[in-house]
Amino acid sequence: MNIKYTFSFELFPPSVSRGWARLKETVESLKACHPHYFSVTFGAGGSTQCRSRTLVKYLVQAGVVVTPHITCINTTRQMIDDLLQEYQDLGINRLIVVRGDLAEKETQFFDFSYASDLICYIRRQYGDAFKIFISAYPEFHPESKDLQDEWLNLKKKVDLGVDAAITQYFFNPDAYYQYVEHCRKMGIQIPIIPGIMPIHDYDKLKRFSKKCQAEIPMWLDKRLQAYRNQPQSLLQLGIEVVTQLCESLLAYGAPGLHFYTLNQCQITLSILNKIALHQESLI
Repeated sequence: MNIKYTFSFELFPPSVSRGWARLKETVESLKACHPHYFSVTFGAGGSTQCRSRTLVKYLVQAGVVVTPHITCINTTRQMIDDLLQEYQDLGINRLIVVRGDLAEKETQFFDFSYASDLICYIRRQYGDAFKIFISAYPEFHPESKDLQDEWLNLKKKVDLGVDAAITQYFFNPDAYYQYVEHCRKMGIQIPIIPGIMPIHDYDKLKRFSKKCQAEIPMWLDKRLQAYRNQPQSLLQLGIEVVTQLCESLLAYGAPGLHFYTLNQCQITLSILNKIALHQESLI
């Protein structure tokens, strides 16, 4: 696979043993592509956080570069210090710093209210020991009060010493183009890496998109809905649409692609192979 851009893969820790077995197979398949790094999500629950640390250690032992998520929700300063010391001992030198999702009914605790607070703490305590990535929202964060609030929050985090941003997934490339152009006008020069969601299942995509308020354009929604009971046709359509999206983003000048794999590899690999074949045909 002859790829001329950086790409990375997001994984999450499974909750059952058979999920771990499948994930290890996925890791081996994706590892063969020589990605820039694997990211690992970090949930709010204690058991989920423990599984995240287990997955991080497994990936380090597997010989790949790891970029763990680190969240504010259900963490204290001591927990953050312990976690960062553990990551330093493992040779990890980059993090994705996010606030984390607030639950409506569960009791939650945190010493850092916002990602910017945690970024400030990490920079003050650890200097440049870690490269820090943040989340970005081309279609805007669901909890933003207004556009001004959205941009001020982003600029605040960047000014604290952020190295790059990874976006929420989207299917309209214009959202990314306009977002990047506005960032540049604000003096934000960090790399902004598009987050890519391969399409596996129509109903799951609809539920998740509603939760995070990622837009599925009407033309795409109608086409996917038509294939909701035809899995193979839906997968082929998804591969075609997401490949075209990726190629458009790369042609625009995106610095790389970050795939939300959902712990699956075949669709992501199909997309990467199609991009590589197309790039080779242009040489």
